[in-house]
Amino acid sequence: MKPFIHDDFLLGNKTAVKLYHQYAEKLPVIDFHCHLSPAMIAGNRRFSNLTRIWLEGDHYKWRAMRTNGISEDYCTGKAPDKEKFMKWAETVPATIGNPLYHWTHLELARYFNIFDLLSPSTADRIYEKATEMLNSEGFSTRSLIRKMNVEIICTTDDPVDTLEYHDQLKDTFEVRVLPAFRPDNAIKTENPAKLRDYVEKLGMASKKTIKDFSSLIEAIDDRHGFFHEKGCRLSDHGMDRFYFSQFTRASLNSIVDKILKGKSLTEEESEKYRCAVMLEVCRMNHKRGWTQQFHVGAMRNNNARMFRTMGPDTGWDSIGVPQDALKMSRFLSALDETDQLARTILYNLNPADNEVMITMTGNFNDGSCPAKVQYGAAWWFLDQKAGMEKHLKDLSSLGLLRRFVGMVTDSRSFLSYPRHEYFRRLACNFIGEEIEKGLIPDEEELIKPLIEGISYENAKEYFNFY
Repeated sequence: MKPFIHDDFLLGNKTAVKLYHQYAEKLPVIDFHCHLSPAMIAGNRRFSNLTRIWLEGDHYKWRAMRTNGISEDYCTGKAPDKEKFMKWAETVPATIGNPLYHWTHLELARYFNIFDLLSPSTADRIYEKATEMLNSEGFSTRSLIRKMNVEIICTTDDPVDTLEYHDQLKDTFEVRVLPAFRPDNAIKTENPAKLRDYVEKLGMASKKTIKDFSSLIEAIDDRHGFFHEKGCRLSDHGMDRFYFSQFTRASLNSIVDKILKGKSLTEEESEKYRCAVMLEVCRMNHKRGWTQQFHVGAMRNNNARMFRTMGPDTGWDSIGVPQDALKMSRFLSALDETDQLARTILYNLNPADNEVMITMTGNFNDGSCPAKVQYGAAWWFLDQKAGMEKHLKDLSSLGLLRRFVGMVTDSRSFLSYPRHEYFRRLACNFIGEEIEKGLIPDEEELIKPLIEGISYENAKEYFNFY
């Protein structure tokens, strides 16, 4: 009987098989957006067992386990590691149709050469074999990255970070691990005390006294320049939506004064402040030749009780309402007006926004480079078979699939790199189906650069990494 994960997994037609194995399979990986820990890579961390590497910090799995009726003790609690794994194994059969089922078995196959289906009956054997391998040579964090043919990793880093681990990696690891500038904390106005404390940290990191809007931006620009010196060429912004409002310098100074005093902002003040800060950061990106990424549409920390107990990024987020296309347009247009719109990638979390986002990118491409403003990969809740297939179909219909920069892991897990393989297989299947329907010519000069481009070459050409 053929194993579930086999050479032609997800490749449903002869053309797809040829496209994947001939053009996509062996290409390196450029992972230009992830949440891996640079400290763990620098320390070349080893994981003592499969639970530690698979369930530690993985809110995708925690959500599934909770939905399957598993107590929090086995997710983020203090239950023994093996018992946690057994509860995950109990959940896996219930994830059929969910990307976790595919990811789980791809990861077992690619990292551990395990092709058994994970279930309560196989869990003990799989746990013991994988744990034994994790404690042998070749399974440290760096070895796992090498195993997946990764060429470049961009982590996600706060402006106040020292980037000391990136410095260590520069001379000790052949895979390039670069920082990405994530200034989200500078515009989180919901908690006045936290924002005030963060602005103080920003002042300390930049060695500047922040007393008004101009000095706040000078402090952010100082850190932006510091990141640039360390090899950063990307900013990333995880916002619920695009912000836009008219403002004056006097109004911004008044708002910053309130922030420094730990006072709450009105909704109108928050909108002005967030818009103004984001516009200035985007101008910095243009000034230094960076690419900016906007991940929008998440509604975060919905469960107030669990957020108070566990903090962010623990599995209490969902898809938000559709974007305000007018504010998005005005924000991007304000940058374009002064020729300060950097390379831009727009990611949405609500599938209702696919067409809005794709058509929005076309408004601001100026011919200076291919797909200067482009639609990003299917993200988070859309990072699954149906979501990726819709993404490919929509982008093909309304944009230029040929210029798409491709997949990212967007993950905290060191076992997540098969997601690039997952995307490549689905993309080859999609294009193979179109060829077999007669909708795309079966000509190598057309298909080879398309597959190689969205798998690797477009990202290599688009970003200023080389």
